[in-house]
Amino acid sequence: MKESKEISALLHLIDDPDEFVYNTVSDKIISFGKAIIPNLESLWETTNNEEIQERIELLIHRLHFRDLTNDFTAWAQGDADLLQGALLVAKYHYPELNNTTVHQEIEKLKRNIWLELNNYLTPLEQINVITSILYNYYKQKGVEFAYNNPDDYLINKALESKKGNAISNGIIYLVLCEMLDVPVKAINIPRQFIMAYFDPQHDLLNPVGHSSEKINFYIDPLNGQMYSHKDVESYFKRISVPPTTSYFRQLGNKRIIQFLLEELSKCFDNDRNRYKMDELLLLANLLD
Repeated sequence: MKESKEISALLHLIDDPDEFVYNTVSDKIISFGKAIIPNLESLWETTNNEEIQERIELLIHRLHFRDLTNDFTAWAQGDADLLQGALLVAKYHYPELNNTTVHQEIEKLKRNIWLELNNYLTPLEQINVITSILYNYYKQKGVEFAYNNPDDYLINKALESKKGNAISNGIIYLVLCEMLDVPVKAINIPRQFIMAYFDPQHDLLNPVGHSSEKINFYIDPLNGQMYSHKDVESYFKRISVPPTTSYFRQLGNKRIIQFLLEELSKCFDNDRNRYKMDELLLLANLLD
């Protein structure tokens, strides 16, 4: 943005010690939108004062966050595409993220799997193909949930490092299944992010059946391991929770992305980064 007298004056007031003046200046700078970011970056490069640099970084973050809030609102009101939602979450941490790289990586995976699939495969054989290519050939690794590494939750980093937790790996798996017309969906089992293969013929034959009856088997997104109904029943006994029907319902894309935001927010549960936790929960609440 061309530096007018007004912008120049505002930038000179970023270091004002008076909190009221600083807040007024900040709000005015934010009102210019992302076009003012290059001016802020230029100022950051020409100052040696760490406090001023921190203020500039926060202003740039607020500008990106304002746009991201609008993007999430539009996403929730549109078709809520799962891959697009995961990319928006990644943009919270990596605002300059190039979506094309992620799309190309997903497309490459999809193509490799598609070459091995055919209409004569059983559900188990279909999943064996997807799992084998993603985890064995492509070498995607699974890591347990931890709140000291935000990158484990972000689809761009999970693809780049070939390492993600259950939710980032799970989103990759679900996106691939959707592209390949394989009926795998996330379900609501407590304390887990797990997927299930839903029998596409079930509703035609049993229009009144329970959700769990529609499921052929379950898939762990950490490593692609498959579980039976008996395995899942044992899990419910172990955690002393009765397995009600609601736990076997498909999760919609908005709920998956909301869960991702909620879990990612826990990475910033400390005094220095509390504002990030609040912002991520604010984004999650937009999806209610």
